[in-house]
Amino acid sequence: MREGRKSSVRLARQLPLHLLILPSVVCLLVFNYAPMTGLLMAFKDYKARLGFWDSPWVGMKHLHYMFTYPDSTQVIWNTFLIASLKIAANAVVPILFALLLNEVRALFFKRSVQTLVYLPHFLSWVILGGILTDILGNKGIVNQLLSGIGLDPVFFLGDGDWFRFTVVVSDVWKEFGFSTIIYLAALTGINLSLYEAAEIDGATRLKQTLHVTLPALVPVILVVGTLSLGNILNAGFDQIFNLYNPLVYREGDIIDTFVYRVGLMNGSFSFATAVGLFKSAVSFVLIVAAYRLAYRFGNYRIF
Repeated sequence: MREGRKSSVRLARQLPLHLLILPSVVCLLVFNYAPMTGLLMAFKDYKARLGFWDSPWVGMKHLHYMFTYPDSTQVIWNTFLIASLKIAANAVVPILFALLLNEVRALFFKRSVQTLVYLPHFLSWVILGGILTDILGNKGIVNQLLSGIGLDPVFFLGDGDWFRFTVVVSDVWKEFGFSTIIYLAALTGINLSLYEAAEIDGATRLKQTLHVTLPALVPVILVVGTLSLGNILNAGFDQIFNLYNPLVYREGDIIDTFVYRVGLMNGSFSFATAVGLFKSAVSFVLIVAAYRLAYRFGNYRIF
């Protein structure tokens, strides 16, 4: 009886909080969970005239088609390779930049640099794609500089290997400044007495970074790394779509652009849904695995 009364009192106290998050929960159900019924399209041959429910079942036909298509293996490899390089580069560069920026003592200069480097994050790839096409083209400023010093021009957006390099570097340039904010926030939470103790013990700035700063950043690095593994098959449709061309389809075509060209442009909505389901399943498995590893080796857990 007493336990029931305590539960009622607790519920009455928490009721305003539940009402506060109710609109968010409703939006989550409507826009994130209700549309998941559309996953049935992956196992149907969707016809607009028949509608969603009356289209015939075809089972695993679309998934089978994805893995038997002549270019599917190359597309999956391109996606995995480009996404992996992006994840690795976007994990290392922001940490190094945050450590360097943290050593700057001039506050005005520090804030100015931080503002300048995270501004590209707010520009769309439609704009940046046009800028990079002009800069890296055959008559762009980069190739003009290379020609000026006696080097051969580089076909950045027409050669497959250079295209991958360009995609990764441009993505890091666009995103590393914004990602740095996370690590700078973590750096402000480090107890300054640890640095004082290390300095008294004779530790140099490098040793303080290795033995004080980096260990304090490990929990944040684990969180970011765990979340980023879910994007292992998301190589960036916006970026690739605005930069690639038929010359680099073999080395630059990823799952999303492949589905757009082969599926959506031909009205194959069921095929596009099947590929999206495949990507979601792989991402879910990787996130669960990364979470378990983070808990085992870093004692990090969400719940």
